[in-house]
Formats: sequence, structure tokens, C-alpha cells
Amino acid sequence: MKKHFEYLKVTRNNVLKLIENLDLAQLNKIPEGYNNNLAWNLGHIVATQQLLCYGLSGLPMDMDNEFIGKYRKGSKPEGDITQADLDFMKNQMIILADKMEDDYGNGTFKEYKEYTTSFNATLSSVEDGIIFNNMHEAMHLGFMIALKKMV
Repeated sequence: MKKHFEYLKVTRNNVLKLIENLDLAQLNKIPEGYNNNLAWNLGHIVATQQLLCYGLSGLPMDMDNEFIGKYRKGSKPEGDITQADLDFMKNQMIILADKMEDDYGNGTFKEYKEYTTSFNATLSSVEDGIIFNNMHEAMHLGFMIALKKMV
């Protein structure tokens, strides 16, 4: 699993690098024909990792329910994020990747509720959740690359 945690961190660093020179107006802009923005994608990455890996393992998530609700699958931007929101999400991108690796290494994940994703992939273990999450984050990175061209 070590390689999977490495890929998670590489993808998250690529996301952070992609948005590093953008201002809040660019991050909050929803291009015509789209239903979300770069800021929402950033929050969605954080929320989904928590749901797929911690939530389905029956463990407490490191994000409050309000944050999870704002960025989970099926949500859309409810307004502009602030600089404080952005700083929080960027920080969580790093902290939560490291924490999950530590928790996995410490044997924190003991059970997992089987879940079939909207991709029709069935996740049966936290390892499945971690691997699928990496694919999900890479897909959103690609979408964010396309969105950046529109802002």
C-alpha cells in the first residue's frame, strides 16, 4: 500500500500546484455550461476521501458534517469560498493524506462497509477505498486542469 499513499500525495501536490497562482475569483468562478468550480473540486477531494476511507470504515471523520455535506457527491457550490476556507482546504489536503497513511500503518482501519460507487465499482475493504479514492482524485485533477483553462 505504500505506493498508493505515495500516489495520493503526488496527486494532491499536483492539485495544489495547479491552483497556487489563482485568486479567489478564479477559484470560485463557475464557467458557463458547468455546475461547479475549482474551489468545489478541492473541497470534494477532501470530503470524498473522508467518506470512502473513514466513513465506510465506521471511523470518525476528520471533517465536520457541514463540510462533508457541502462537498460530497451530488452537491454543488453554495457560494464563494473565502481565503480562510481556501487555506483550510489546502492544509487538509496535506494533513489528511499523512494521517490516513499513519492510521493505516497503525491498524486503525478494522472493518469496512461494502459500497458500490457511481462508477459501478464495488469497494469491499479500506484498501479498495484507498485505491479507488486515488483514481477519483486523479479524475478530478484532470477536470480541474480543464476548468482552469476556462477561468
